[in-house]
Amino acid sequence: MSQVQREQLKVIAERAILVGVDLPMAYRDSNDRFSELQALAETAGAVVVGELVQKRRKPAVRMYLGKGKAQELAELVKMVKATLVVFDNDLSPSQIRNLEEATECKIIDRSELILDIFANRASTHAARLQVEIAQLAYTYPRLRAMWDHLGQIVGGAPIGIGTRGPGEQQLEIDRRLVQRRKKQLQRELEEVQQRKTREVAQRRVDHFTVGIVGYTNAGKSTLFNALTDGGAFAHEKLFATLGTRMERWELGGGNYAILSDTVGFIRNLPHHLVASFRSTLEETVYAHLIVTVLDVSDPNAPMQLEVVNRTLDEIGAADQTRIIALNKIDALEDPRDVLVWLNRYPNAIPISAAKNQGLEELSELVYELMLGDMKRVRIELPLSDGRSIAFLEQRVEVHDREYLEKRVVMEVTIGRRQLDQLLARGTSMKVDGLTGQEALREIWNEIPPPRVPERMPLHERYIDEYELSPEDDDD
Repeated sequence: MSQVQREQLKVIAERAILVGVDLPMAYRDSNDRFSELQALAETAGAVVVGELVQKRRKPAVRMYLGKGKAQELAELVKMVKATLVVFDNDLSPSQIRNLEEATECKIIDRSELILDIFANRASTHAARLQVEIAQLAYTYPRLRAMWDHLGQIVGGAPIGIGTRGPGEQQLEIDRRLVQRRKKQLQRELEEVQQRKTREVAQRRVDHFTVGIVGYTNAGKSTLFNALTDGGAFAHEKLFATLGTRMERWELGGGNYAILSDTVGFIRNLPHHLVASFRSTLEETVYAHLIVTVLDVSDPNAPMQLEVVNRTLDEIGAADQTRIIALNKIDALEDPRDVLVWLNRYPNAIPISAAKNQGLEELSELVYELMLGDMKRVRIELPLSDGRSIAFLEQRVEVHDREYLEKRVVMEVTIGRRQLDQLLARGTSMKVDGLTGQEALREIWNEIPPPRVPERMPLHERYIDEYELSPEDDDD
């Protein structure tokens, strides 16, 4: 295989064959073995012209495929005139080299395909830095297998003073250049990330923040657009969103949350991408509340939910309250299928972001969680603090007011989160005669992150809506 062909890693307009090796205990798509890999290849711009599957107890050391199957792949490449072979497995550098020699065709694995998509979609400076770092992390151990110009290039011939000696291999030079470039990019990204971390931390103090997460193509951006005026790019393609977009989500009563839309998760996301994209997911890591959007019309929804939860744990977003939005209920062949999910997750909210169904109930739940534990207390603060007085008048239920010399005492029902917001403003106040921090400890008992409140039982909420008898729920 020529050097030019191997260096051209772009997937656009390639005629691709999809290859999968099914190993014991490995995940297999319940609907179609190659549905997700095909979607990835088409998202990258390739045209799928063939498929090949082999079942093995363990991968073959030399080519991952067995020798006979590798020969079958070579014949298929010639027959369909393929220019690219995409493996649904991660290959070693030597396996890629051996397969390319056997098939005379460019070979890429799942990780390289995802990196290609990310490289094409990255639009912000931070995203481009993260993608290049991930590409270098992927490329570095594969240099020997990827290029055919790695011989000894310096010294050895008596050309002149300073050129004689044992010389240096091109491989060593390339590795040093890759390491140098990677360190430079990491320094740049660290500066961007430090600035973003400060911004996110301050935003968390000033506002109630909600992060939308989910499997790629679950409908996150569609939901984001339905809840805000954000205008996020929504498309039926994998990884339509790579950056993070934030907008104000009005919850009623003068209260609002800052909603963020993030990159979608996917099965077997390359670990170096998870690490380098942590700053993109910073809004999720530090969000007060996480809304997991799940496409319940997809047969693989249980696997997708597992991937999302595992990825959240990996990036450090393990302590926040999580709620599940069961999206695309309008696409279910049988509407009663949503009851299976509600039996498993009674506090989930069935929605259709595209049809604006269930969004009001989702907003009500987020509003309850935003307010936190509600208490009726007496708050005393200076008359000169007009901003805090206006905050209480507009956003909480005021039962009584008593104006004293230079001070006002207000009897209110207030949530813990709202008290946090007042304290973040530096308000000088007393709550039932205590300082704000003392009130949090003694009145609110420093409660943990809010739990999803107990809601109406499943039968009462949805049996009538889906016109079912109670016994149907057990199916």
